[in-house]
Amino acid sequence: MKKFKLTDLLIFIVTAELAGALSALFAGDFTSFYAEVIRPPLSPPAWLFPVVWAILYALMGISAYMIWNNRKNEIRRSNALRLYYIQLAVNFSWSIIFFRFRAFALAAATAVILFLLVGAMILSFKKISPLAAKLNIPYLVWLGFASYLAIAIYLLN
Repeated sequence: MKKFKLTDLLIFIVTAELAGALSALFAGDFTSFYAEVIRPPLSPPAWLFPVVWAILYALMGISAYMIWNNRKNEIRRSNALRLYYIQLAVNFSWSIIFFRFRAFALAAATAVILFLLVGAMILSFKKISPLAAKLNIPYLVWLGFASYLAIAIYLLN
């Protein structure tokens, strides 16, 4: 393991947070749109989404830094980080697909794909750093819930 560097950690956190912020920016005004669609039971208020996502992006960034900083197995580390960046790209696209383009079927499929990618990422992270993997469990749980919401909104609208 390399020496801990706060600046490197912050780069990983800011990169993840920036992916979320840019996705939200490109998605447009989600609050009024979210209020207009027919939502399933257990739908949270709109204000909760940015709060939860800010926490999850920070955890993603921390866990990715932990994997990047671990030099025990370069091949595993490279594969794990590849999965991390793939899921981050899919994550980035989801809000745009759902809110900007209102493609509910594609958004539901993307949510399920993202859930599976993050599951694979967690398994990959676990081989390198069990703690880095555990930091993504809240993300996976949230994605399960988000998949439920996306599928239900597709079916109801």
